[in-house]
Amino acid sequence: MNRISPEHKRWFLVALYAVAMAWVEAAAVYYLRSLIGRIDPYQPDPLPEAGGFGEAEVVRELATMVMLLAVGWLAGKNARSRLGYAVVTFGLWDIFYYVFLRVITGWWPRSLSNWDILFLIPLPWWGPVWAPMSIAFLMILWGTFVTQFEHSSAFGSNWKSLALGGAGATLALFVFMRDALLAANQGTEALRTMLPVGFNWPLFSVALALMAWPVVDVARQALCARRELESRLEQIL
Repeated sequence: MNRISPEHKRWFLVALYAVAMAWVEAAAVYYLRSLIGRIDPYQPDPLPEAGGFGEAEVVRELATMVMLLAVGWLAGKNARSRLGYAVVTFGLWDIFYYVFLRVITGWWPRSLSNWDILFLIPLPWWGPVWAPMSIAFLMILWGTFVTQFEHSSAFGSNWKSLALGGAGATLALFVFMRDALLAANQGTEALRTMLPVGFNWPLFSVALALMAWPVVDVARQALCARRELESRLEQIL
């Protein structure tokens, strides 16, 4: 009789936390955007001047990152699994955030192509909803492989694949913040009122491919480790 392993149980508990946190996040964003009339952020004055709301949003984002890292630290047993669980939590939280935001509002996002302000630190990140969700999907895969194959050498064994993934993440951040970087040179008002007019999906596709490389690498190593384990079991039996 097959039993659910402790790591599987831990993964499901982390996933449950991420989904619950996504609802809290979606509700908080709904409240804030309703107060300033910006449920759909892609409209004139996407970052309107409203006393205290901007500061509250930045602190909320920082607090969210702390919570994501904290659950990874608590769930993992070593550096590899802690990072893996934090990444899984982030990915699930990000995807279900948009799912729940649609449920709460009843209409937004209308589609995966809708523009959203993804983050405000250090400058506003802009992108269609499908872009962060595609990254989140890769994060879930990578974190799952890392946390569920404790006996593999998946984490840190191939620095080249991790470096490629890091380069992809940096490139993706540039795509998200490109318009904000240009507007920042024109002053605070230009940055506040800036609306992106196009998304550089070819460059983002390159970034996504680079970020997918560590996922493929860790999946390959996990598969090899599983085959090796099965082979040893067959020899014993």
